[in-house]
Amino acid sequence: MAKRNVSLKDIAVACGVSIATVSKALNDHSDIGQETKEHIRAVADKLGYHPNAAAQALKTNRTNNIGVLFVDEANSGLTHDYFNHVLNSFKKTAEENGFDITFINGGKAKINNMSYLSHAIYRGFDGVVIACVDFSDPEVEELIKSNIPVVTIDHIFFNRTSVVSDNVKGMRELVNYVYGQGHRKVAYVHGAGSSVTQNRLTSFYKTLQELGVEIPDEYVVVSPYRDTDAAYEATNKLLDLKEPPTCILYPDDFAALGGINAIRQRNLRIPEDISIAGYDGLELAKRLSPRLTTVVQNSEKIGGIAATKLIDLINNPKGTLVEQIVVEGTLEKGESVKKIQ
Repeated sequence: MAKRNVSLKDIAVACGVSIATVSKALNDHSDIGQETKEHIRAVADKLGYHPNAAAQALKTNRTNNIGVLFVDEANSGLTHDYFNHVLNSFKKTAEENGFDITFINGGKAKINNMSYLSHAIYRGFDGVVIACVDFSDPEVEELIKSNIPVVTIDHIFFNRTSVVSDNVKGMRELVNYVYGQGHRKVAYVHGAGSSVTQNRLTSFYKTLQELGVEIPDEYVVVSPYRDTDAAYEATNKLLDLKEPPTCILYPDDFAALGGINAIRQRNLRIPEDISIAGYDGLELAKRLSPRLTTVVQNSEKIGGIAATKLIDLINNPKGTLVEQIVVEGTLEKGESVKKIQ
């Protein structure tokens, strides 16, 4: 019985640290050093404190742990600027509400070849957020169709809450701006197939149709997101056309760097000889010269809403509506689109 009466405060006093530090050390938080963790655990053992997370989870049916499924096609992980900001905001909101987050291993890092759902059950996640994955993957579908609360980012499933950037409006505003600058020969190097790509591409065509501009098929080229090499090749392909475009739109700001390299290797100037625009509103867009015209996605708001909605689903599953939340971005006009007659 005495063992059960040992509190976190007793351990904190014995170690000369705060109760929060003790809690984090015993729960293996990454922001506590290994040496400190080992010392606190040794003192806890000596005092007879044996935390039983599994028993606690069974008692409350909660682990206060949220899983994050994030596997992007370029394997750029958290160097992916846009999703890095989204997930940072998600993490901050989750932690403010008493939740930890754990990444669900994908690809070669999978634990014992567990499926995503098996991993989520094994970890006892209270809920899962899914971002930047192949949503047609059967393992992803299995997880989405399970009883675990799920929120998706930038992909809509009929029966799941999703938080998406307003890609339709963002592309419409960008195309209207380029048109207003006098451009009629507008090319689009768009990302690989996904709901984000489909919404942007449809909006691109629809907006130009409404403006009475016809776009030849060769002006629309596929290039993976965040792939500077592929964007470089796509740009050369467009510039080699008999009638090259006067403005090229890229799938994201990072990919636009590949386009810039191709343009400059031909001794062409931006925007004097050719205009360009990106998408996402990454930090680098502000630092390029000339400053890149782009659509700034509100990554902080997207991440924060996704966390809030998932926590609502976890805390109040019966009383929380499944909904699709669309977050508007902002057109950053920059200096990379020239006004032509």
